[in-house]
Amino acid sequence: MREKVLIEQKGAIALLTLNRPEKLNALDYETNDRLLRLLDHIEAQADIRAVIITGAGERAFSAGGDIPEFAASIRRGTEEAVREFCRRGQAMTARFEAFPKPVIAAVNGIAFGGGCEITEAVHLAVASERAIFAKPEINIGIPPTFGGTQRLSRLAGRKRALELLLTGDSFSPARAYELGLVNAVVPHDDLLPAAFDLAGRILRHSSLAAARIITAVTRGLNTSISEGLEIEREQFARMCPTQDVHAGLNAWIERRTPVYSGN
Repeated sequence: MREKVLIEQKGAIALLTLNRPEKLNALDYETNDRLLRLLDHIEAQADIRAVIITGAGERAFSAGGDIPEFAASIRRGTEEAVREFCRRGQAMTARFEAFPKPVIAAVNGIAFGGGCEITEAVHLAVASERAIFAKPEINIGIPPTFGGTQRLSRLAGRKRALELLLTGDSFSPARAYELGLVNAVVPHDDLLPAAFDLAGRILRHSSLAAARIITAVTRGLNTSISEGLEIEREQFARMCPTQDVHAGLNAWIERRTPVYSGN
């Protein structure tokens, strides 16, 4: 049976590929659950230090939730729909957002609904010039359910987010860049090389420091500045006793390239 999410390790980077190209890589429940299992696996592997997620085929990153599947859940009742669809999708995007290793989306095509929400949740994103984004859930009578009402407004601002959420209109990768949804737009053939290059620029540094930065930003984003600064102090304090701190400081003093152990 074909896996709906592929995993390939390339050095210290895990490449995840949503693998339902005939369904535009729609996020059915099995795909969602496999993503969570793979993230658990990757977190436990010390030799994997970053993740890139992309879509199989030439058309889509992900067109969003599998509509026939979650429509059946809705017909079975509100409680089941919330449990099977909404909570499952929110758990997946929350896992990406708080994942302790950098996660980069390589958006190769359609990123609608849940595909857009993965892009919002991950730490960094690079888009192909062929990518297209949308928040089209209103077209089928529902609000976004994988965190899209919350993360997009935090990235783009309330009014710009509401325009996209209330109209369902699609938008270009250039617009996604302007809104802060992606970090770069590149020629289609350069997409994965650009994502791997970005990951490589991160992997030069301490994996422990990267995890502390991700935690500080993710936990502090929705707090007051004083609470956020306390989180920042906590993350700094966690780094102080590590070997990586001394490796970095000694290398700087001695004017050489640091070698980090991740300890």
